[in-house]
Amino acid sequence: MNATKERNWTPVKGEQFEAVSVGNVTVKLYRRRRLTANRKKKRTIYELADYTSGVRRLRGFTDHGGARKEAEKIARQLSSGDATAATMRNSEAASYGRAVELLRPTGIALEVAAGIVAKAVEILGEDRIIEAAHFLKRHGACQVTRKRVADVVAELIAAKEARGKSARYTGDLSARLNRFAKSFAVDISTVTTAEVQKWLDGLKLSAQSARNFRTVIGTLFSFAESRGYIFKGGNPIEGTEQITANGGNIQIFTPDEITALLKAATREFLPIIALGAFAGLRTAEIERLEWKDVDLTGAFITVASDKAKTRSRRLVPVLPNLAQWLARYARRKGKIWKGTTNDLQDARAACVKAAKTPWKDNGLRHSFISYRLASIQNAAQVALEAGNSPAMVFKHYREIVKPAAAVTWFAVAPEQPANIVNLKGKAA
Repeated sequence: MNATKERNWTPVKGEQFEAVSVGNVTVKLYRRRRLTANRKKKRTIYELADYTSGVRRLRGFTDHGGARKEAEKIARQLSSGDATAATMRNSEAASYGRAVELLRPTGIALEVAAGIVAKAVEILGEDRIIEAAHFLKRHGACQVTRKRVADVVAELIAAKEARGKSARYTGDLSARLNRFAKSFAVDISTVTTAEVQKWLDGLKLSAQSARNFRTVIGTLFSFAESRGYIFKGGNPIEGTEQITANGGNIQIFTPDEITALLKAATREFLPIIALGAFAGLRTAEIERLEWKDVDLTGAFITVASDKAKTRSRRLVPVLPNLAQWLARYARRKGKIWKGTTNDLQDARAACVKAAKTPWKDNGLRHSFISYRLASIQNAAQVALEAGNSPAMVFKHYREIVKPAAAVTWFAVAPEQPANIVNLKGKAA
């Protein structure tokens, strides 16, 4: 490029463009720096916007001369309509002239503008272009940062980990959202409500699992909205169908089944079963607990707010039979479960196989609440101990078992319990 042509380049927002004009039509030719395929070097390319089809199409060239010739060709094509002005009636010519004047500040040719309007009317079904433009501006759609779904998922997980969220939570989030990202390998701002609804409908899962997927997908799009990856108010999950999951019939273990599981459990896995069955702790809460949270002498378990699912601190009583099961662990320190979530699932599978007792989802917690309610007949107290609402406890757990069965349940104890009185000196 010679010095004269070099001076024609005008800097705009960190870029440079050269104006190529024919008649009243101007085509802008941009000079930009782009990474090569191996992303190690940069090269100069020339890009121009081609509106000859009625819609904007960006075209790139590595040679300035070739790019300029193409820009001149496009300008001539767009300006060819000027010749028809000579055959127009006065009113038509005045209308044409006025249209050209209105468009002059934008730099858009009349033919291009007509094509844009025609396409917009086709999409909207009627002339609502001004309304659509105001909507896009109000919701920041023009400033959306383009990002693929998988990249937003990775950014969300990293943000949750940086804020100290548990490995169990981030692991579940990652598993669900990466499955979603695999099905939507696109710019996140292009995902529609109908597409998400179709994906949710296609899940071969229980209502509760599908509901969990809907929740985490909503978290993803809320995160994307706050970062400007989708426009404000553009969360597609909000328009999807609400998924009702009543949990079906509450499944609980019998006293014989829990006895079999406790006998078959390894020394490390046994506290997981005992704390779930006789204190109603959630598995995720047990994974966060440390032995210092279990006060056998005071007969209380402290579930701190950062370890509780509901983020509300609560004290759970250590009932007599639970104290007997945990007595041998009185001198333990550190976390109650030292392995990973996968390790815990493997230990549970081995225990179930050895006990020859089918596993029941959330069965330990369901059992505790059911038997405890039958035992004390006080939904408010059971809700307080379990970290639930009284209404939930009363609705789902009332009259599942009889008081006599509750007596048997809370009498399940080890055959040779450790000495509870001398825990500090005797337990191992």
